[in-house]
Amino acid sequence: MATVDIKVPSPGESISEVRIAQWLVKSGDTVEKDQVIAEIDSDKATLELSAEAEGRIEVLAAADATVNVGDVVARIDTSVKAEAKPKAQAPAPEAKKPAAAPAARAEAPSAGAATAPAPAAAAHATPVAKAMLDDKGVDPSKVKGSGPNGRITKSDVEAYIAGGVDAGGKLMNGWGGSRNEQRAKMTTLRKKVAERLVSVKNTTAMLTTFNEVDMSAVMALRDKYKDKFKEQKGTGLGFMSFFTKAVTEALRQFPAVNGQIQGDEIVTFDYADVGIAVSSPKGLMVPVLRNAERMSLAEIEAKIKELAVKARDGKLTIDEMTGGTFTITNGGVFGSMLSTPIINPPQSAILGMHNIVERPVAVNGHVVIRPIMYVALSYDHRIIDGKESVSFLYKVKEMIEDPTKLVFGGKDPGEVLLGL
Repeated sequence: MATVDIKVPSPGESISEVRIAQWLVKSGDTVEKDQVIAEIDSDKATLELSAEAEGRIEVLAAADATVNVGDVVARIDTSVKAEAKPKAQAPAPEAKKPAAAPAARAEAPSAGAATAPAPAAAAHATPVAKAMLDDKGVDPSKVKGSGPNGRITKSDVEAYIAGGVDAGGKLMNGWGGSRNEQRAKMTTLRKKVAERLVSVKNTTAMLTTFNEVDMSAVMALRDKYKDKFKEQKGTGLGFMSFFTKAVTEALRQFPAVNGQIQGDEIVTFDYADVGIAVSSPKGLMVPVLRNAERMSLAEIEAKIKELAVKARDGKLTIDEMTGGTFTITNGGVFGSMLSTPIINPPQSAILGMHNIVERPVAVNGHVVIRPIMYVALSYDHRIIDGKESVSFLYKVKEMIEDPTKLVFGGKDPGEVLLGL
């Protein structure tokens, strides 16, 4: 009997163990070469495990088990070929029996037949919904699917977790007066995030400075050109691209904010690899825009959209989340008014954006109503002094309030014209 061992691949440097998130096949199944057979959870991302040959598979590691990189988790008997497929996919003989189909359908309304498909339908979920169910430890059979054929969608899981009401008007489980509890093992990613956050609090001299930004100019510019921008560039125009561009210009002027402490050395970079924090079913992900200082607004918007979709679908690679010299996080999309973001190690600073609210402000001695966003810069005081941090954040504020400065490297257009 010829067999092929399926070993756990290395997801990246310094990762020695992973968790079997779920098996997509079971022992005895016949698999094809390159077929995805399992999902493995590392401390950075969820990856797919593929079959290296065709044959009958034997699963050697249980789902939710923690295994080491290089361990054999499945074995494929290559002497068994996928011969059953032609039989399963040959409906011709059955097509000659029209009487059997109506009979089967006639029995469908019976109590026994009606209840039979329910568990399968309840357990059937979209990839995003399944990831959310696994992450929150929710039993799929308790969630009513609103998708085709009862498929569970992302909105169904969100409604269940929120204790909402389903389409039938019935109170969903969770807040229906029960005293049930659910326990779920922390994912490798969630454990790693927890370790890193605690490490940052314990090993850095973290401090946060705040400011407010009048968004009037950017909002007016966006409203004026967003349709033309989308038509010509093929992507929407949001606020994140303006802030990213402003950050790269401010980092050029205050390189310490773009630096890191490595051992007893301070390392600064002549480029800006900006991490953009995005929410995903697996938790917070921080994909990186490489050389963001050289990207246009359209390129920034397109890349952020691409990475956000990958994060949502669990398709981000290790390389796309590795590195980064600075991070931007936007809690405003969830309604946050103000927060103190935690530094993403080994970086030394992170910018927090928040929601935009109309507030009364004094302009030239008069009280006016303006759309205001509070911004926060958390930084490591070991490498960044207060003057640099405050000046950096104020420079970002200046460029957002006067977008023309983004074109002139953060300077006043008049000063550029006069060579000052």
